[in-house]
Formats: sequence, structure tokens, C-alpha cells
Amino acid sequence: MTFTIYPAIDLRGGKCVRLYQGDFRQETVYHDEPIEMARSFYEQGAEWLHLVDLDGARSGKPVNADIIKDISAAVPVKVEVGGGIRCIENVEDYLKAGVDRIILGSSAISDPEFVKEALRRFPEQVAIGIDARDGRVAAEGWLKTSDVSAVDLGKELAAAGAKTFIYTDISRDGALKGPNVEEIQSFAQATGQQVIASGGVSAISDVKELAANVSAGIAGAIIGKALYTNVLTLADALEVANHAG
Repeated sequence: MTFTIYPAIDLRGGKCVRLYQGDFRQETVYHDEPIEMARSFYEQGAEWLHLVDLDGARSGKPVNADIIKDISAAVPVKVEVGGGIRCIENVEDYLKAGVDRIILGSSAISDPEFVKEALRRFPEQVAIGIDARDGRVAAEGWLKTSDVSAVDLGKELAAAGAKTFIYTDISRDGALKGPNVEEIQSFAQATGQQVIASGGVSAISDVKELAANVSAGIAGAIIGKALYTNVLTLADALEVANHAG
């Protein structure tokens, strides 16, 4: 298994932003032109981009789809997309536009049959986003926390064919407090699938700790605020990833 770095571009109102722990009231705008941000990450060596339609996650339907499609078409880098994807037509639309991986999150709670259908039809191109708060799954753009255990949901969807999970500890997201490595490891072990860590990366030491656990199922790290605030450089993160495993 390889270890991959995913620079994050969160889209709201057509701009590149970051939220603090998913709170829409605590937003920082980092770039007015997301496509330029995407091109910059590519020029720095990124092979993947992690794009999130925050407006879509909140409204339950794609809102920034045109920008996402433009990035996929204009920047020669692989793209994964989440936020507001609630039906098979949304999945097909993005895949036809050149998106490489679709992330399904809230619908795993609200519409499990749709998620299982997507996994059946596109097993290599669908990832499951598990956003957890205190071990429970949060949905609807993190506005609601369910009673569903993150591990139990992960096991169920792994049995349905999920091969890739993106695990976010909401308490760490945008807080630069370091990732919850132990929780991510436990989730990977419980599901038996590869897990991409999201939230909390605050130093190159965090990247090193995650990459050191590639054999335990941690397959990559999504990095957002740390890159935007120059806490670490993408070049340094990619260097760690290249030597992982």
C-alpha cells in the first residue's frame, strides 16, 4: 500500500475556504479562485486533490459542481469529490466529467441503499466518508450527529464492498491539534480496508506518524489548513509520503 497526500480545497460560494470544526459561522477565505489554488497544488507536485462542496453538503445537492468539473478538466491531477452527492445521477455526472473518485458521506446514514448501489456499480471509484464526533457519525455537513457508531457503519459498508474510507475526527478538523491516529488505526483494523486520515494535521511530524502506519491500513492524509497557513509545505509532506512503507 502506498501513502498519498491529498491537498484539500473546500468550496463555499465559489471560493476556497476552511471551516473550523465544520462550523459555517467560523469560515476563513483563502483564495477567490479555486482553480488557481488547484493548479498551484499540482505545480507543487500533488497527484491528487480532495475537493469538498460545502454548500452541497449543507443543501443536499451539488452546488459548486461547475467549479469542480472545471478543476478536473483544467488541472492534470486526480480528483476526489464529496459534498451533496445524494443520488446515482450525481455520481454518474461527476464521473463522466472526469472526476476520479466520489466520496459518499451523509447518504450512508440517510439513504444506505443508494450508497450500496453506488458501491456495486462503481466499486473502484466510490469512497465512504466517515465524519465522526466522539465515535458517532455526523451528517448533513456536520450539522447533525447521529446515534450510529462510526465503526459499525464502517464494517457494514466494507461488507457491502467499500474499499476506501476517509475518516475525519471533527474535533480535530481545522484545529491544528494533530490527527487522532489511534482512532484511525482502530477504524482501519475494524473494517479491514484502507483509510485516508482527515483533520488535524498540524506539523510534518503528524504526516510522519500517519505514514509510519501505512502497513496498518492508513493510506494517506488530507491536509488543508496547515498548507494554507504555511505550517508545513506540500513539498515536505510529499517527501514523507514518497518514503512511506
